[in-house]
Amino acid sequence: MSSSSRSPQQPVLQLQQLTRVHGSGATEVHALRGIDLDVFPGELVAVMGPSGSGKSTLLTIAGGLDVPSSGRVIVENTDITTADRKTLAALRRRSIGYVFQDYNLIPALTAAENIALPRELDGTSARKARREAITALEEMSLGHLADRFPDEMSGGQQQRVAIARALVGDRRLVLADEPTGALDSETGESVLALLRARCDGGAAGVLVTHEPRFAAWADRVVFLRDGAVVDQTVRSDADSLLTGRTAER
Repeated sequence: MSSSSRSPQQPVLQLQQLTRVHGSGATEVHALRGIDLDVFPGELVAVMGPSGSGKSTLLTIAGGLDVPSSGRVIVENTDITTADRKTLAALRRRSIGYVFQDYNLIPALTAAENIALPRELDGTSARKARREAITALEEMSLGHLADRFPDEMSGGQQQRVAIARALVGDRRLVLADEPTGALDSETGESVLALLRARCDGGAAGVLVTHEPRFAAWADRVVFLRDGAVVDQTVRSDADSLLTGRTAER
């Protein structure tokens, strides 16, 4: 996606001079250093970098799960760094889908109930929310697990349920933290195809990944090191740059 095609559009996600500092004095760690990033409708951005580079911190702040030390996070024209708790909760239910590294499923709820819960909390009827949940599970080839609890599923199945939860409904921003970590290559590719399709349908997506083959699904790849953006590339240049970065690792 060229910059000229995006220019008339408002970004779904804007990170402006984002910093995050943990600790103080001798234990002070700068997890993020002045990050600027816009993600537009229809765009999938992959974030790569070595362990400790700030990838997951960037994602948790973008999703309103952590607060920056300074800077702004704007989602759908709402500054979530200054929004009250009620506004932030509503935005996260309606507009933001988040795939956690550790799945974050509720043990006492079935797969379908885990997926339907955010929709029900936002006012969708229980019947409609379950229909949407079943459809999302079927897209993940997990329709047969709708009434199973998380501890009755494998790690890979739990991961796909978590991804289905993030994609259900009209989510305008999808944030995925290593969503393919517990999946085999073939299933990982199918998950990325679904994420790509959601972005092609108008959502904005941010994908944290260590895998160049999954980053290749993105329109743009952003490289972090020591909490700062050190490089970016668009899809047309991705193959050569990703190859080079893989060699460096």
